[in-house]
Amino acid sequence: MIANPFEYSTPATLAEALGLIADGAKPLSGGMSLIPMMKLRLASPEHLVDIARLPELNYIREENGELHIGAAVTHYDVESAPLLCGKCPLLAETAGHIGDIQVRNRGTLGGSVAHADPAADYPAALQALEAKIVLRSAAGERVVTAAEFFIDTFTTALEPGEIVTEVVVPVEPGLTGTSYQKCLQPASGFAIVGVAARVRRDGANFGAVQVGITGLTGTSYRATAVEQALVGKPATDETIRAAAAHAADGVEANSDLHASADYRTSLAVSYTTRALHSALSRSA
Repeated sequence: MIANPFEYSTPATLAEALGLIADGAKPLSGGMSLIPMMKLRLASPEHLVDIARLPELNYIREENGELHIGAAVTHYDVESAPLLCGKCPLLAETAGHIGDIQVRNRGTLGGSVAHADPAADYPAALQALEAKIVLRSAAGERVVTAAEFFIDTFTTALEPGEIVTEVVVPVEPGLTGTSYQKCLQPASGFAIVGVAARVRRDGANFGAVQVGITGLTGTSYRATAVEQALVGKPATDETIRAAAAHAADGVEANSDLHASADYRTSLAVSYTTRALHSALSRSA
């Protein structure tokens, strides 16, 4: 199908773009989600503002022990940037799991985060990284955590007139291992279940542990029951298996044509186990 007619603007500055968005225009970044919806006429914005071309949103830099990534950075650049590969390998690894090479070359970090697909890959990593998401409108700027940002299926903390301008993630300290593991839907590449894990050793025990899960329910979440079952415990296979059994605690698993709720729950346990094993092996 063909999209309904719309006006298209390419502002020269972020301030100009935010002014247009404040007047009701819809931001367009990589277009990997919005354009297909428009072709199917599930979305019919009257005015699109292309923000992917703005240099103010396209950067990766390190400041004060954190990595700042502009919203217009593509998935491929997240996957391949030496700074991210070296200092936040979890986010780089996760980006490499997104879609196919065409999607990764065109889609953007900010667009994916703002879309908040319940089966998207980034949210699991951002939950585990305890990332901060910078939101901006013509009226000002605010910062929310990943846990605050992702609310429900395609629902975020974005207010009318706001866009995601930046994602901030930590520089990984030494002895921290990370891993993203997912069971993908073969046709789309989306996660039926995806698990991001960060593990830091404390001698022979687990020290800090963060686990983010996507695809299982309506939104990504921190698997705090898994984390609590690991911290301070021996870093063994038995401990991991026992902790991973809590991956779906407190959530209602989705059921659809790709996987039943019971099967998704089983996958969450299995892929949490895999992610923790992999992260632990990389923490030495």
